[in-house]
Amino acid sequence: MYTSHHDSSHCFEETRDGTLTVKVGGNTIVPRTILGRFYIICAIFRNLHLALSLLLLSKQDQFDVIIVDQLSVSIPVLRWTGAKIFFYCHFPDKLLTKRESLLKKLYRLPVDRVEELTTGMADSIVVNSKFTAEIFKQSFKTLHQVPEVLYPSIQFDKFDRKVDPSLAEIKVLQSDRISFLSINRYERKKDINLAIHAFARLLVENEKERTHLRLVIAGGYDTRVAENVEHHQELVYLTEKTHGLKTFTLSSGQSDVQVPDETQVLFLQSISDAQKLFLLQTARALLYTPTNEHFGIVPVEAMYMKCPVIAVNSGGPTESILHRSTGYLCPPEEQVWAETMKVLMSKSAEELRAMGQVGHDRVVGLFSLAAFVKKLNGILQAMVQSPSKSSSSISIVVASTVLVVVLAVLYSRV
Repeated sequence: MYTSHHDSSHCFEETRDGTLTVKVGGNTIVPRTILGRFYIICAIFRNLHLALSLLLLSKQDQFDVIIVDQLSVSIPVLRWTGAKIFFYCHFPDKLLTKRESLLKKLYRLPVDRVEELTTGMADSIVVNSKFTAEIFKQSFKTLHQVPEVLYPSIQFDKFDRKVDPSLAEIKVLQSDRISFLSINRYERKKDINLAIHAFARLLVENEKERTHLRLVIAGGYDTRVAENVEHHQELVYLTEKTHGLKTFTLSSGQSDVQVPDETQVLFLQSISDAQKLFLLQTARALLYTPTNEHFGIVPVEAMYMKCPVIAVNSGGPTESILHRSTGYLCPPEEQVWAETMKVLMSKSAEELRAMGQVGHDRVVGLFSLAAFVKKLNGILQAMVQSPSKSSSSISIVVASTVLVVVLAVLYSRV
């Protein structure tokens, strides 16, 4: 696995424990941003440096297939390895940023064009949901490839593990309160505000339950990412100042403290796998708040753990969640969410188990690693056996040459 950044304290276990060999490139030469701006430009240069490093290694190693994730800009460079290129499009990058000024529109214009051009140079394009497939079609009007849908999967054995309740990192999370759970990165687009507003309204409308309920907000948190730090502060302010609720924040790896009993909203930063399992096992429901989420793997994880899900009725969750069977699909309105949370509180233990079992069975049937591997292998086999794209060979040479020259200029200025 090749990447531009790998933090052993903030990553998937498989990339840390030796299961996967991780090689890093482009991390020291190119910064993440320039004075807090030009994020996408820096990401492109980091990606190109990484691709060039791999290209040099290919003189010794032979690649049959290279799977490219997120940024497509390196595809013309990687084609020089002779490998077939498989591009997994989570979502068009051009849609992940706002264009609030003319200058920003002009700045993004060539970047968006390069994304569309290089995406079309892949031998196979795959997306993570039918929703993303439709967005892909609307966003890349010059491309005629019809991307296949390959739903992300989860590794069941990771979720079948037993959690030791005596572990310090687990004991710090234990509570007698009924917990609602939100798992998302600390990003504004995830709309975690919705969960806080809905939970606060639930408390107002159910005064007798105030001392028996707790909202746990857990998610990816990186101190290097300004938005993570700022948004956590915004959420704490919203919870305490707007709604008058008591909060407590546990930093990543912090387990030598005691969460106050009166805590109504608990913020967790970058939880471990064991903590995630414990939270999913003990939550009354998962609150999944993003609107138009590309796919949403967390609801799938929750359903496998037999935890009902409340999610926004748009995007990928509409393909994974069965409304009123494995959870609820609701408009992003706090009153509706508060009422739905109240419905789940009123259900008996038997009703909750039945809902959880339906969700578990659905994940086993549709989102297993075995199903993912079978379809992925079929796509790769068909791609390897098909002829290379001869029609785009000239554009590949031109594009890759330009990109390498740009990278060489960058080197000369470092």
